[in-house]
Amino acid sequence: MITKLKAKKVQYTNPIFNQMTGEEIKEYQFKLLKKQLKYAYRNSVFYKARFDEIGVRPEDIKTFDDYYKLPVFINKTIERETQKESMERYGHPFGLHLCSSPDEVVFTGTTSGTSGNPTFTYTFTEPDINFLNRYIAHMLDYGGIQAGERLLFSHSLGIYATSSILWGIRSHGVLPIDVDVRAGSKMILEYAKMTKPTAAMMTPSLAEHLIDKAPEQIGMEVGELGLQAIFTVGEIGVGVPEIKKKIEEAYGCRIYDYLGELGFSCDSDEYHGIHCVAPDLSLFPNDLIDPETKQPIEIYDGVVGELIATEFNLKALPRIRYSSGDIVQVFTNECPGCGFTGKRVKFIGRSDDMLIIKGANVYPSAIKRVISNFIPEITGELRIVLNNPPPRVVPPLLVKLEHGGITDSKKLEDLEKRIKSALHNEVRVTPHIIWCEPGTLEKALTKTPIFEANY
Repeated sequence: MITKLKAKKVQYTNPIFNQMTGEEIKEYQFKLLKKQLKYAYRNSVFYKARFDEIGVRPEDIKTFDDYYKLPVFINKTIERETQKESMERYGHPFGLHLCSSPDEVVFTGTTSGTSGNPTFTYTFTEPDINFLNRYIAHMLDYGGIQAGERLLFSHSLGIYATSSILWGIRSHGVLPIDVDVRAGSKMILEYAKMTKPTAAMMTPSLAEHLIDKAPEQIGMEVGELGLQAIFTVGEIGVGVPEIKKKIEEAYGCRIYDYLGELGFSCDSDEYHGIHCVAPDLSLFPNDLIDPETKQPIEIYDGVVGELIATEFNLKALPRIRYSSGDIVQVFTNECPGCGFTGKRVKFIGRSDDMLIIKGANVYPSAIKRVISNFIPEITGELRIVLNNPPPRVVPPLLVKLEHGGITDSKKLEDLEKRIKSALHNEVRVTPHIIWCEPGTLEKALTKTPIFEANY
């Protein structure tokens, strides 16, 4: 078990912000915003057309409120359309919102494509990559991983967004042992055993999966691998106390949640969200809209809304008023774990994952957080069964759960009552539970699905 009296304080990646007040950071960001809007207007066919459509020029933006009142410029659907058009007109797949020459692009990484054709959202010039590398190096340094060490990198490699992180790892002088997750858990574990990395990067579900697989596949527990830090991305797992505790106790090291270059969680026993360390990279998380009305939301401690992304200092494919679809909760108070004074976020879910049950908006992540309180009576694995296309669900909601090996029917009946009561009180949903044997809801090596679509 990891025991720490006080978490090490997270600092901003650029040290100049550590000396600034919140208002001074805001002023600095507005200068970056004005510069980036002018750049995008001059260099992108798409962004110029969007500004012209609404009758606004970059110089008309005098305040952040002016900017937040603009309509969303781009989302994944529009991004796919503009990529198709750029291929037809110019012979490249990056989209009409590309601001640099295609010849200047040195890296492109796509989204997973789970909700449609992949998008080339993560497309960078060499200066972009060099700029972004600082944030990854900062996170590794915070986690105690230094030059000369090795890091097990277990994501889908190739033309995927996470591959851009490899540049930042190498820039810190750390050697990535990059094993494509599609090679399977045995290969990942064997490389970890052979190369003895001090850190690892993967999804939380993979970290959990390897706990069970290591004894049978490499004859040792994951705690014997000698990892000093694990950095996870892509799922809410670390934000669930029981999952965070399970992984940290099994590996004997701290686990950090991160969101690309935008921020990471602190070195605390409790999870206090992703600390937003990059005010010179993005407006994240200051631009929120109501997921239903699409109107701007004022930022205050605990507010929940959909993230609108705008990036500074990137030259190839900066996102401008980009509807991310991510629903987050923003915290403005000082982090109780480490004392970081900037903003923090916890992910609630995706707007396209939201379910509507008897008029109530329900996010799968909220269900997962509640049922995780019943571990080890359950394993924590679940699937939400959809017999009709979302978001509307005809009650009752069907949820598959793995019990923790309970064979007594009366005990299982009592457990079911307690779970239903907790979900009714905390999430306003009373599901029909379908019990499954432990290990039958298989984990994915990439992102473990939460829905089972039967329509």
